[in-house]
Amino acid sequence: MPETTPAQGPRRRRLSVRVRLLALALLPTLVVLPIFLGVAMVRWNAKFDALLKSKVNGDLTIAHQYVARILENSGEKIDALGSSAAFRDVIDSRDPAALAALLERQRQKLGLDFLYLASGAGTVLAASPATARPRLSPDWPVIRKALAGTPATGIDIFEHADLAAISPDLAERAKLELVPTANALPSPRKVEDRGMMVHSASPVSLPGQPASALVGGLLLNQNLVFIDTINDLVYREASLPEGSQGTATLFLDDVRISTNVRLFEGRRALGTRVSAVVRERVLDEGRTWLDSAFVVNDWYISAYEPITDSRGRNVGMLYVGFLEAPFYQAKLATLLALGLGFLVVTAGSVPLFLRWARGVFKPLERMNQTIARVERGDLGARTGTGADSASDEIARVARQLDDLLEQVQERDRQLRRWNEELNSRVEARTRDLKMANRRLEDATKQLILSEKLAAIGEITAGVAHEINNPIAVIQGNMEVLRMLLGRHAELASTEIRLIDEQVDRINQIVMKLLQFAKPDEYAGQADRHAPADVISDCLPLVRHLLRQGDIEVIRDNSATRQVLMNRTELQQVLVNLLVNAIHAMPQGGTLTLRSRDAESDGRPGVAVEVADTGPGIPAAVAARIFDPFYTTKSREGTGLGLSITRTLVTRHGGTIDFQTDPDTGTQFRVWLPQAM
Repeated sequence: MPETTPAQGPRRRRLSVRVRLLALALLPTLVVLPIFLGVAMVRWNAKFDALLKSKVNGDLTIAHQYVARILENSGEKIDALGSSAAFRDVIDSRDPAALAALLERQRQKLGLDFLYLASGAGTVLAASPATARPRLSPDWPVIRKALAGTPATGIDIFEHADLAAISPDLAERAKLELVPTANALPSPRKVEDRGMMVHSASPVSLPGQPASALVGGLLLNQNLVFIDTINDLVYREASLPEGSQGTATLFLDDVRISTNVRLFEGRRALGTRVSAVVRERVLDEGRTWLDSAFVVNDWYISAYEPITDSRGRNVGMLYVGFLEAPFYQAKLATLLALGLGFLVVTAGSVPLFLRWARGVFKPLERMNQTIARVERGDLGARTGTGADSASDEIARVARQLDDLLEQVQERDRQLRRWNEELNSRVEARTRDLKMANRRLEDATKQLILSEKLAAIGEITAGVAHEINNPIAVIQGNMEVLRMLLGRHAELASTEIRLIDEQVDRINQIVMKLLQFAKPDEYAGQADRHAPADVISDCLPLVRHLLRQGDIEVIRDNSATRQVLMNRTELQQVLVNLLVNAIHAMPQGGTLTLRSRDAESDGRPGVAVEVADTGPGIPAAVAARIFDPFYTTKSREGTGLGLSITRTLVTRHGGTIDFQTDPDTGTQFRVWLPQAM
């Protein structure tokens, strides 16, 4: 019967070779490329959304500037009227009818809804419209400032009674029936009858009267000219893709009082209300909204900002936005096109890759079978690839394998002869080695007891400690490279540069060993450096440690002087202090980095401070913190970090000290003399 086991062994190995080669051929197309394409799509989608938010934020800025300009113009116009010669002439004439006529003409000319002259005694001397009887509330900050001699303009909310006292038509214009709106906060109100007013006042002086003010206002409720002008400014023709639509809205509280958003064709969405989530963010929290939001009956890329009145309260919102659907469709079409392109490339390339792989794994299988026969003891086994066969790389490898097997067979015969000769020599050598081993043991004991070996051990421990930092940085940045590296290798340019720097740093560590033994012979090269620049270079080295905890980094760089020190040594000092500060805050905290000009014993220099908000250093530890080999991290440190740090600082004429408190944390201060 044929032997089953030998036949099955090569078969399993033959399938393994085929599977591996097929995996190598198909892995880039079926695994790596889809992963890269997926990551690229996710990043592109995020960039696309960020671009839309950036655009709507710019649109909101334009709308905000227009509103600010309206407020400014209103105040300037009323202030100019109070300073005009015509106004002074009417005041000097003491003719109430002429004053009322002037206010009526100027009100219509300036496009205001009311204009009146108020005395400091709390009375209205003249008003337009003539029937207006505005209530002079001492609570209006705008009027109070004008009576104190300072022109003022702001947004104010007028109650229905205040509007009715000025003009019944004005009160009616402000009144809006609330329309039930999806996603809005439930409210028992049915009507919004308050008015949002551009409220301006300018001080004037009247003969025989206390301080007086000229007061005017413009109602923004249902002011369609105002809101359409904003929309025309922000969304000019062809500023949006086809199918999209720009909108603008003014809110009183959460009610649309002026808008070009449509409920349906021909009717504006006046009286509808904003969604509850937007209300909470903008009105309640006072923050700007830049995101997708449901507006009346569709989704819009939206921007909302709070409107504050003259008292500083959030009383409304300003909104601009554009339809999200056209952008979503364009984004979806792009993603589908990329996916379809990937499928087409895959369908065309996979058969070609399979054909190439087949031409590779067949010769390799023959070589694998030959090697298996040789492993079973058949030194005469050959692949059988002759000189007239294919001349590609694999065929040349097969022929080379046959030549090597010929040499192996010849060497086997020679080795057998040499084995007998070596056996006799080994016995003699063994006796010699036993004697040498005893002498070596005696010499080793002497070295262990010598002080020189102790010094070498300390230096070796220092090297191990110093190598830990660059190796940790290399590992952290390689992790970043795995996430970012792809076709766009420039995304990882910073991390690649850091790896190169740390490899160079390992070379510097060797120099530090020599420098420790012979400082005069192997002194490092010192140069002028700005501490703020070195701090900036050090932060990326500990970025992976910062990401492990919720640590906020605060920079305060006010130093104008430079220090004279080897850049690698200064970087080593700062990295040691940064790592210790991060380890002191495992639950998160604040890492503060300062550089400032400072004096020490009358010498000019620079102080660099590294402060954490950890639990502080116990008194027993603080007394030995700079001792070599003393550490509180039994498995993570060697106890040489601060010892070497102080050695480097004092070698350049500097000092290092620290302050610690269990409530506020620890601050290390390094002072170095100014580079002359």
